[in-house]
Amino acid sequence: MIKRSLLFKTSLFMVLSLLFLATIGGCTQSQESNTPVGVAVEFTDHAACAYIALDKGYFKDVGLKLSAYESYVTGTALAAALARNDIQVAYLCLAPAISAYANAGVPLKIVAGTHKYGYGLVVNPDKIKSVEDLIKPNVRIACVEVGSSADLLLQKIIYKYGLNRDALLENVQRINPPKQILAIRAGKIDAAFLPEQWATMAEDAGFKMLLTAKDIWPGMQGSVLIVKDDLLKNSPETVRKVVEVSKKATIWANENPNPASGILYKELQSTGNQVFPTDIAATAGELQISTELLLRSMNRLEYTTGIDPATVQETIDFMASLGYIKNSFKAEDILDLRFLQ
Repeated sequence: MIKRSLLFKTSLFMVLSLLFLATIGGCTQSQESNTPVGVAVEFTDHAACAYIALDKGYFKDVGLKLSAYESYVTGTALAAALARNDIQVAYLCLAPAISAYANAGVPLKIVAGTHKYGYGLVVNPDKIKSVEDLIKPNVRIACVEVGSSADLLLQKIIYKYGLNRDALLENVQRINPPKQILAIRAGKIDAAFLPEQWATMAEDAGFKMLLTAKDIWPGMQGSVLIVKDDLLKNSPETVRKVVEVSKKATIWANENPNPASGILYKELQSTGNQVFPTDIAATAGELQISTELLLRSMNRLEYTTGIDPATVQETIDFMASLGYIKNSFKAEDILDLRFLQ
């Protein structure tokens, strides 16, 4: 009787323990799936997968709740906002992501790519016939902030063509993309280094695309999907869903380019309080785009969530050589690509 009673109690304890663990596991899974996520994106067609996922309800389909969804006119402005606790996921250019990690100490991981290429050198064809013309005295060149991906393209051109770095940089003004387009229309600059869709907009303003990122930097990683370390540690299932949604939206964009350009047209016509910094957004709101323009721009990007660690390492080392980050580091320190498998 004692043995039977002991066996019964032991069995009952094991059953109750399993039920308890199952309950805890269920609560954890439910809690993870209900974790609100703050998302930030760039106000360009670089973030096509994010805009498409939002428009088509992909986030909602997998049970992701968005606590915030903010657009930033430049990647560097978005990178500065990453220090805020309410932004846990961001779609932004690789170079600002590296700077945020290396210089600002933002605890983040790159979990996927979003596209390759997506930057260009556009010029006034009456004044600039070749890359070598960029170092002529009194040539007016505009580029986004130091350390931006467009700036890295400028630096790559200096190295590739053996240009006098000091002479070229003497001609450079640091101007945000919307103001560059207005300056082009006003005849105030002769060349511009821009991310898409702004580079294609410069074409519509009368400039010529002299070089694209694909011409200068084979395999260049354009933008990436990053998450904060806390989200990755506390809710990996949420991160898996974000990557899943991004992959689904990227596939859809590649298979449906015309409808995709229509979605981006709708999203990128929205400015005001939804786009930061708001003073730059006001300038962006003065500029008109079209679905045809966006389709041309999107064709200059290679939309893919795949990412080559060697290319990320090359970018890290290049930024370190320029003094844009304090020290070089291993790409594996910033990459966590498990959810791409």
